[in-house]
Amino acid sequence: MHLPDDIRAAIAAAAETHDRTGAFPHDNFSKLKQTGLLALTVPKTHGGMGRGLTEAAAIVGELGEACPSTALVFSMQCLFHRGISTNPRWPEHRAADVAKTAVEQGALINALRVEPELGTPGRGGMPATTARKTADGWSLHGHKIYATGIPGLTWGLVWAKTNEPEPRLGTFLLPIRAPGVRIHETWDHLGLRASGSHDVHFDGVNIPADHAVDVRAPGDWRGRDPEVGAWNGTLISALYTGVARAARDWLCRFLHDRKPTNLGAALATLPRMQEAVGRIDARLLTNQHLIARAAAASDAGHPPPGTEIDLLKTIMAENAIEAVAEAVALCGNHALARANPLERHMRDVLCARIHTPQADSAHIAAGRQRLGL
Repeated sequence: MHLPDDIRAAIAAAAETHDRTGAFPHDNFSKLKQTGLLALTVPKTHGGMGRGLTEAAAIVGELGEACPSTALVFSMQCLFHRGISTNPRWPEHRAADVAKTAVEQGALINALRVEPELGTPGRGGMPATTARKTADGWSLHGHKIYATGIPGLTWGLVWAKTNEPEPRLGTFLLPIRAPGVRIHETWDHLGLRASGSHDVHFDGVNIPADHAVDVRAPGDWRGRDPEVGAWNGTLISALYTGVARAARDWLCRFLHDRKPTNLGAALATLPRMQEAVGRIDARLLTNQHLIARAAAASDAGHPPPGTEIDLLKTIMAENAIEAVAEAVALCGNHALARANPLERHMRDVLCARIHTPQADSAHIAAGRQRLGL
């Protein structure tokens, strides 16, 4: 499965404007809605396409080439609909409701997890965001940061603790337009500028009791679902590999078009340039094979272990970054001119290091496992 060529071209054509303005790309998701791709990983039993990681990674990679901000929001859509469909703790009627909105309305969903004091929950710790028990449900109070896609989301999966005598911890399903949800537009970053990763505040947001969709004792959250880890690591890697492919393709066109008078030929004729493009291709080819292998294993029911997929994500992130950095080094001032897309690709690809797991966590976990600690 591939992104339709006309939609891919339209999304790519608008990417520079979205990057300059930081405006959330609502039009891109309207286009994706028309294709049905916003229900790509919604189960067929709920009206979706029911596709696996191989096809999701392919679409995310193509979107990464066109507009990585759109690709990031889309990747989370794929990840969480897959996660909902395979999580037996979710109430069936709630999972069906969320799936229906994706199929019929193109509704977007993402997790709201990171907090100002806590940072990413991937490194442990209890959130400050609290779900207080009410007579007929829960009342959410708290503040999340880096809420990717928040201008376009219909649903948020809020990571919070309960105010019970023995607090539980988990996921609360939040309708983003519910009274008491307040979005503070803080996102003004170097890369993925159109991802709408703003702050969101919960000022006593009332939700029904069954919106506590996966809430457990804190000790029950030890460990990680290997499939969730495989989907997250593979989709993030596919996204930034797509960014690097876009940089490689622009570089190739530049090397053919650029004909310095002292050379009397295109830069593409120089062995030094050919070698550099070959090195870039080697990194991208490596990522392509790693993504395909991880996705196929997950689709076959044998996702890579957590430490392995975390290392693979780290390797692929660095491959993508180094590929774009080499393209920048070859082009000199042209690479840093805002009239050319290469500087945007460089800013975007650097975000690959930020996503959980970060390199230090991946390396420490793998090292401890190898050492038997």
